[in-house]
Amino acid sequence: MTRIYIAGHRGMVGGAILRRLQARADAGEDLTLVTRTHAELDLTNQAAVAAFMAAENPDVVILAAARVGGIHANNTYPGDFIYDNLMIECNVIHQAFAHGVRRLLQLGSSCIYPRAVAQPMREDALLTGVLEPTNEPYAIAKIAGIKLCESYNRQHGTDYRSVMPTNLYGPGDNFHPENSHVLPALIRRFHEAAEAGAESVTIWGSGKPRREFLHVDDMAEASLFVLDLPKDTYEANTEPMLSHINVGSGTDVSILELAQMVMRVTGFEGRIVTDPTKPDGTMRKLMDVSRLADMGWRAGIGLEQGIAETYAWFLENRGDIRG
Repeated sequence: MTRIYIAGHRGMVGGAILRRLQARADAGEDLTLVTRTHAELDLTNQAAVAAFMAAENPDVVILAAARVGGIHANNTYPGDFIYDNLMIECNVIHQAFAHGVRRLLQLGSSCIYPRAVAQPMREDALLTGVLEPTNEPYAIAKIAGIKLCESYNRQHGTDYRSVMPTNLYGPGDNFHPENSHVLPALIRRFHEAAEAGAESVTIWGSGKPRREFLHVDDMAEASLFVLDLPKDTYEANTEPMLSHINVGSGTDVSILELAQMVMRVTGFEGRIVTDPTKPDGTMRKLMDVSRLADMGWRAGIGLEQGIAETYAWFLENRGDIRG
């Protein structure tokens, strides 16, 4: 029997990973899945995490818990973002080691890469330049998580791995009008505009920045693919000081093109207006996913298909969603 602790199982990514693991267990795989809500376990509390690890004794830890948000949230709460994420990573990773956890998978973010970096972004671009100012505190915390895993592997021989996803979306996303990421924010904005019969929808920035998007179900599949790789296969495709792996679709669209997709899916019939007084952020963020592709995994859900599925989930769960 393998005991797997999924930290952050109520989040979008953690929930998708939990669903996949539960399907495996239902199919007969000998798994025990361990979860805790934030109310039951505060991952920023070192003593609480230590007591939990001692009591539950997991064999594998999947660290999908994090404080996350869009440009507005990162700009408004930088102290909260760096503190909470550093504490979560330090507590979970160290206590996993202290209690003999064999394998650990940490989920990071593409914002770890420098603002002015060659596109698509390769894993070896890490720490080669200045970060995007709008989410620097969050990015620094995520870089620290990678280095924690690398350092414990080097010093203690652990098998702790990190995956760096591109922009994620899908069922369970945060649709808050101010604190959400761009895609769920657009879905909500266009839906409400269509309901109200509005003449136009305004999007932040110039609409020119390009972004890559990955459906959360693809991310869950990729995460478990990386976790399940034999140690020698994983190590043959990484390096001791470069042990993280990019996860993405390998394609990108402009924010304006994204808005046009959302417009089609939601049935909004007005016009799109850009607001260049709002920040664009990094002009392009596309992941180089060749390393993961060489190991045998590629994304399978197309963007417009994924937006349609996400919009359907939004409509079905509108009464319960955040925001």
